[in-house]
Amino acid sequence: MSLSFTEEQIERYSRHIILPEVGGKGQQKLLNAKVFLVGAGGLGSPAAFYLAAAGVGKIGIADGDCVDYSNLQRQILHSTKDVGRSKAISAKETLEALNPDIEVIPYTERLTSGNILDIIKDYDVILDGADNFPTRYLVNDACVFLRKPLSHGSIFRFEGQVTTILPFDGPCYRCLYEEPPPPGLVPSCKEAGVLGILAGVIGTLQATEAIKLILGKGQLLKGKLLIYDSLNMEFKKVNVRKNPNCPVCSDKATIKELIDYEEFCQINT
Repeated sequence: MSLSFTEEQIERYSRHIILPEVGGKGQQKLLNAKVFLVGAGGLGSPAAFYLAAAGVGKIGIADGDCVDYSNLQRQILHSTKDVGRSKAISAKETLEALNPDIEVIPYTERLTSGNILDIIKDYDVILDGADNFPTRYLVNDACVFLRKPLSHGSIFRFEGQVTTILPFDGPCYRCLYEEPPPPGLVPSCKEAGVLGILAGVIGTLQATEAIKLILGKGQLLKGKLLIYDSLNMEFKKVNVRKNPNCPVCSDKATIKELIDYEEFCQINT
């Protein structure tokens, strides 16, 4: 791998470059990497911020919503002046202002079974910060079909969870939760609330997993579900087994094409 940094890049990424686990070669990997984020909300905001700061060369970020005042308690990509504007466009402007080295591709349309495969096919790592179960299952299935590494995160009230999915090399999201719950069974963050700073913790953990994937360093949360209880300041790691009857990633898979579920959680985390 040929290394070619400008003087400004050497200074910008100096704290990475002096790490033996990263070095110049690792920083070049980051600059060459392409990461796609599902959502520019509570989880996508901190994840995207740190990936941009780290020098991930191309960041795609999809969000069909516009910024509103209730988002500003946790969605740090946006500010008061962005209320009413597209979240994806606001995210692009914020990230490129932070690091002009990188390219940010905004996707303002909602992800569906008809567009997701074409959108994510050229990205190296996918981060799922979706606010609703239909999108989580759609993203999981698309990543399994394309064999794309996926970092999943979710938050609710004072608790969050993170796992990393390497399709066919460990369990997928459907191994953990085979089918979406019925509409209305699980309250949304709009209904139940969420601690704003919790989004920062979980989103940053997702970004950490993505960077480790790109660098090929450390132990990933493959086959592990990391659960964070912010009220009691406790982390718990739970083993997750691959389901031999998983409908999407097992030898007995019954889902052969993407499915659009009726969305019932409309508000971003």
